[in-house]
Amino acid sequence: MIVAVTGGKGGVGKSTVAYNLAAQLDGCVVDGDLAMADLPASHGPDLHDVLAGRATPAEAVCEDGPVTILPCGRTLAGARAVDSTRLADALETLDRAHRWVVVDSPAGLRADVGLPLAVSDAAVLVTTGSTAALADALRVRELARELDAGLCRVVLNRAGPEPATATVADRFGAPVVAVPDSEAVATAQRHGHPVSRTAPDSTAASAFEALAAAVYSCSSV
Repeated sequence: MIVAVTGGKGGVGKSTVAYNLAAQLDGCVVDGDLAMADLPASHGPDLHDVLAGRATPAEAVCEDGPVTILPCGRTLAGARAVDSTRLADALETLDRAHRWVVVDSPAGLRADVGLPLAVSDAAVLVTTGSTAALADALRVRELARELDAGLCRVVLNRAGPEPATATVADRFGAPVVAVPDSEAVATAQRHGHPVSRTAPDSTAASAFEALAAAVYSCSSV
């Protein structure tokens, strides 16, 4: 199953959610932001190479880290060399090899934002509670509707002690999982690990576990 993790605004923690969701699902996370890669890199071929025809998805997947990942390159030359229309084929190839493929999609409404949504089986929309982030996320929600990408959950990231989950759920028309603003997540990120490994008893780890359970339930609908 291909799950697109998307968001309307950069800096809301979309990559963190994608990485931790893939860890909980024991899946493969794909850094699908071709111009602004944010997930851990590797020393081998990456998504730029796959989309330029220099490597296969299987050759670019790195399985020796805490989470199986298909990283993306970080050079401008690499980004310019890709054929983004190959992304759907690459994701579908991964889908045949992995039970779960979680795609960290680009933020905003650039042309390449719709590519993971168009091929995904479900979407997870990440936002914070700020007015600007919610407004941008609603625009991506409309794009997901146009592409028939079923919205499985909205993640209200960096939530405070009393998150407005009911209000957000009403605005987006989907259930909400709140991920707290947490030092445990920041520490895990600094070490390149999912929070389930570094702080398994934390509130944040429980939130990502709940998100994974929700995504799993969406796969059987």
